Amino acid sequence: MIYLVDDDAAVREALAMLLSTYGKEVATFPDAAHLIAHADWTRPGVLVLDLRLPAISGLQLMSQLLAKGISWPTIMITGHGDVEACRRAFRAGVTDFLTKPVDEHVLMEAIAACEVQLAEHLAQAETAALLKQLTGREAEVIELVSKGLGSKEIAAALNVSVRTVDSHRAGIAAKLGTPSVAEQTRLWLSAHR
Repeated sequence: MIYLVDDDAAVREALAMLLSTYGKEVATFPDAAHLIAHADWTRPGVLVLDLRLPAISGLQLMSQLLAKGISWPTIMITGHGDVEACRRAFRAGVTDFLTKPVDEHVLMEAIAACEVQLAEHLAQAETAALLKQLTGREAEVIELVSKGLGSKEIAAALNVSVRTVDSHRAGIAAKLGTPSVAEQTRLWLSAHR
């Protein structure tokens, strides 16, 4: 999903048409207030924001969204770009900064990069949610598993029986949705880098 915010109706329409020819689903908004009020926040996507919006600028909008926990990849577009605006945008966390008129291929490359970034962000959030289900003891067990310890070694380290460790390992497999020790370890390590 592409969330496009630009106060120029002609630019919104042209970019929405262009993006739809590439098979992208686009929601357009004339300003920050409309985006905040009407966007489907349950559908993460890529933000394409005009730098100079009425009332709330694209950068101010980004700050407001970040304060609400929405950190989707963002492409800032502007007809009035300068080095200082570009610097401020990148410091605010913008993924890309493009000047109008936006080149079709450059825009699609930027969106593709944002989609990869979004997929990685969503995968990390999913992993964190899975790991949050683990009990404190299960987290201790998987941490030791990720260090290459077997059930007997884990039992000795935690001063519990091997049967108890195996029970925790079964719980970990159920909660993480995989019996694979390699996959469990990958999930644990990806969240604890």
